[in-house]
Amino acid sequence: MKKIEIYDPAMCCSTGVCGPSIDPELLRVATVVNALAKKGMAIARYNLSSEPQAFIDNKKVNEYLIKEEVDILPITLVDGEIVKTKAYPTDDEFAQWTGLAKEEFIAAPAQEGGCCCCDGDCC
Repeated sequence: MKKIEIYDPAMCCSTGVCGPSIDPELLRVATVVNALAKKGMAIARYNLSSEPQAFIDNKKVNEYLIKEEVDILPITLVDGEIVKTKAYPTDDEFAQWTGLAKEEFIAAPAQEGGCCCCDGDCC
């Protein structure tokens, strides 16, 4: 099983819902990371403001930060190798790295007129 690590820029939270406006990209990534973790995938996120030691401990991430500064974030590693910088992984990339179909970790949209768990009835 591949190990995925995402090194986030400094922010108050990883979901994107704590500021004055919601960042849909952060919300998407948080949702995918949570879904993959629930499936037993080895996936982790590190926030520069709350977990700076992780950025120091990982020599590759540390070198990129020294050379490029925080503009390089986010940085994504798969099995210890940097595979993406300056943007979060796409759903297709998550699927490629995990071997899962996107449908296995992307939440289905809620059905109009009801919640997704009750076949249209109110929960």
